[in-house]
Amino acid sequence: MVKVADADLVRYNEDIAPTEPSQRNWTLYNYLSLWIGMAHNIPTYLMAGGFIALGLNWWEAILTVLVGNLIVLVPILLNSHAGTQYGIPFPVYARASFGVVGAGVPALLRALVAAGWFGIETAIGGQAIQTFLVMLIPGWGHLSTAFTFVGLNFGGWVSFLLFWFLNIWIIYHGIDAVRRFEAWAGPLVLLLGIGLLLWAYNAAHGFGPMLNEPAKVHGAALWAVEIPALTSVVGFWATLSLNIPDFTRFAKSQRAQAWGQALGLPTTMTVFSAIGVLVTSATIVVFHQAIADPVTLLGHFHNVLLLLISLGAVVVATLSVNVAANVVSPAYDFIQLFPKHLNFSRAGLLTGILGIVMVPWLLISNPHIYIFSWLNVYSGFLGPIAGILIADYWVFRKTTLAVVELYTKGGRYYYANGYNWRAIAALAAGVVVSLIGKVVPALAWLFNYSWFVGFIVAFIVYLGLMQTAESPVLDTP
Repeated sequence: MVKVADADLVRYNEDIAPTEPSQRNWTLYNYLSLWIGMAHNIPTYLMAGGFIALGLNWWEAILTVLVGNLIVLVPILLNSHAGTQYGIPFPVYARASFGVVGAGVPALLRALVAAGWFGIETAIGGQAIQTFLVMLIPGWGHLSTAFTFVGLNFGGWVSFLLFWFLNIWIIYHGIDAVRRFEAWAGPLVLLLGIGLLLWAYNAAHGFGPMLNEPAKVHGAALWAVEIPALTSVVGFWATLSLNIPDFTRFAKSQRAQAWGQALGLPTTMTVFSAIGVLVTSATIVVFHQAIADPVTLLGHFHNVLLLLISLGAVVVATLSVNVAANVVSPAYDFIQLFPKHLNFSRAGLLTGILGIVMVPWLLISNPHIYIFSWLNVYSGFLGPIAGILIADYWVFRKTTLAVVELYTKGGRYYYANGYNWRAIAALAAGVVVSLIGKVVPALAWLFNYSWFVGFIVAFIVYLGLMQTAESPVLDTP
């Protein structure tokens, strides 16, 4: 707990206070299983399978995933350090650069993206439950079409909300429930993927036909798909690259979190993406069309027992990634905005409500919308935030923070009325440059590299502006 007079505390409650030594019990295995649970998920499969649907061949798609995850691992590990070193979550970590109050800006942006991801995962889990209900309840398929509201029929709404309540139930049991759930739930979807791969091998009569499926795009058309695809892979975990301190604040040591993540992220993402790529390639051979959605593919199976087991794995695995990746972070982020009114459970409920409002079933309805719009647009917002955090912590402050002042009014992190205008200006510059290509065709190449462009611009602008700071904002050991 922060040792300071209550009258001096600002934007503080126990959920975002520095962790005590007794709370730092996450081992290398916990971080490895965390990434297994988060990486082995249906959106990973959808993304990799979507690359096949967009025209890449199997090795181009897998290489894109591997390179993208090695790139995003760098900011993940850099931002992880502060969480373990000082026991602070992302929105408190961001106070050093954005200000005690100003940290609400990156926290809000991160929370909104997380709410969108929460909705996407809930929509996927809902699809699996809907398939369950069609199989188990006679006439459910007909009843499901009773009406359609905002692009989702009655059965879709029932299934979506059932899965939504499962997520909220876990969150209401706290962060320790998340850790325990992740420890065993993650491997289930890998087993599902292996099962689909065995089906693909048998149905396509070996790996040969899958691996011989040629690329559909070449030359300039290849790069028009490849560059946004690489950005989308980086953008896939651009969210966690910011809020990873939310998890590493519970680490036993820097070594535990760093090795757990370095072993967990690139390997599991690449392996599971490879499964998605090969199975999607097999669907071209078997069904003469690319079926990138595994839940849709499962609908083509007729073995009831196999289908029930597979859909059960989808539900549990989707719960695993949704709770860890898409509720923990925005919960802390919303607490940063409203610390007097929200705790972890209430903030998780707010995330769930926003996930419904963002109509996520429409975001995953088309690979072009999912990859080129959703992933790449939000990358243009999160890349600049990552650039500012890393520039501030590693270059400007050289990893030294005065923790108490992150929670107090009038200290070096309070800047002007709680806001560091230099960070806000650097964020604005990064966002504008990274996304301008979305509306100015001549600059479309900037949008294709949105995360990278935003990161570099914000990094440089922030350091340049901070060097001109007149007030003492540097920390002392």
